[in-house]
Amino acid sequence: MGSGIVENAAALIGPRNVRTGPSACEKYNHDSTGEYRGECLAVALPSTAEEVAALLALANRTSTPVVPFGGNTGVSGGTAVGPGGDALVLSLERMDRIRSVSAETRTAVAEAGVVLETLQDAAAREGLSFPLNLGARGSCTIGGNLSTNAGGSNVLRHGNVRSLCLGIEVATPQGEIMDLMTNLHKDNSGYALKDLYIGSEGTLGIITAAILKLFPMPKAHATALVGTGSLSSALRLLNRLQSASGGSVEAFEYMPDGYMRNLGIRYPDLKSPLGKRHPVCLLIETAATSEADAAADGEGVVAVERQLQEFLSDALESGEAEDAVVAANERQRRDIWKIRDVAFEVSNMRHPLVHNDIALPLDKVEPFVLRMESALPAVAPGAESITVGHLGDGNLHYNVWLDRCADPTDDRLRDAVMDAVEDAAHELGGTFSAEHGIGASKLGTMARRKDPAALSAMRAIKQALDPNGIMNPGKVVPMPTS
Repeated sequence: MGSGIVENAAALIGPRNVRTGPSACEKYNHDSTGEYRGECLAVALPSTAEEVAALLALANRTSTPVVPFGGNTGVSGGTAVGPGGDALVLSLERMDRIRSVSAETRTAVAEAGVVLETLQDAAAREGLSFPLNLGARGSCTIGGNLSTNAGGSNVLRHGNVRSLCLGIEVATPQGEIMDLMTNLHKDNSGYALKDLYIGSEGTLGIITAAILKLFPMPKAHATALVGTGSLSSALRLLNRLQSASGGSVEAFEYMPDGYMRNLGIRYPDLKSPLGKRHPVCLLIETAATSEADAAADGEGVVAVERQLQEFLSDALESGEAEDAVVAANERQRRDIWKIRDVAFEVSNMRHPLVHNDIALPLDKVEPFVLRMESALPAVAPGAESITVGHLGDGNLHYNVWLDRCADPTDDRLRDAVMDAVEDAAHELGGTFSAEHGIGASKLGTMARRKDPAALSAMRAIKQALDPNGIMNPGKVVPMPTS
């Protein structure tokens, strides 16, 4: 690392926008879980893409590692600065401008530091929505969402954030600004570079802005909490509801009995509206965008809500559902969603915690859960799973508490749990990472599980675009040891 990096950074963006020292840098020196802590050299806060590019060129010349920083809501160690004290954290929090919201083209242009909820509110003022539904919506940023290809609860209908993005602006390690800000739904002019940078976790360059798709604001929602006896029953419900609703299912969230029990421990006042607990609890939401589906009948019930009521009544009669409550108003809808939105807080009430973010074919979710019921006690006696998932797309957050094991801090125990989870997911045709990214926490998994030819291609891309290896080193791509 060359000398004078801090002084030169201050000259580029102003001394007030470069922070040094333990106190000023504290919030940037650890990830959201607290598992990864270090000490950065300094924190730079640029306000334009040009300033980001200039800082990257400076870091490249001086071989200074750069760690991009968004809302710091990730759980895979993507913002870990490491113990060396030589990394420059580059926070995009000052790049928080929404450049435009267009009702005509149904797009928004937002800088990387825009908080997700802020963008959603701006879209709503134009009668539109940006349908990326995350529990961390009030603090996560668009840049972080794009860098991890975030998913969330509405993937079932709208896809991951990659599907919601038309174009991006990227600052490269060489100090160039790559303009991929096309407002086109079709662009077949060569390699899909946009998709390469989305999900790369800042290891190839830094996304500074994006053109995002907006959708008509739903005119009405129908939201329910449903208890079933098994995941297979839940999957049958999903498939039948998709057909009955014409594909208008926006969320189909899985919360097993263990989660609901621990929810009551963490939040005693947050009560489930169901009369009792069930092996499987589902949060189901459908949405209407047409006037007809949002029209109220003589009893004041809108059509989309009536449809869900009738569907669940049939499910209760057939035995596919054991209990169901449909929200009668917006307050009840928010109360139901809060049960799911606090999953991060529920999972983090005990430590050590092993995070797993897997995806499975829909018909393999139940076999995975059943397999882990016997595998987990065998590899980690005393461990307890705390699981939620986006059942509609097969994504499970199968997290594991180790605090009641004989030696909770034993790294071998953590590795054994992760191996068991990854073995089960792999053998059932799944993946070890669905939406949280790789970061630092899954580097070993990448080395073990990723196809060797795919790893070789990823290393070649990394070397070609970031030959000095300054971009978020130690993340995503495990480099071969010499």
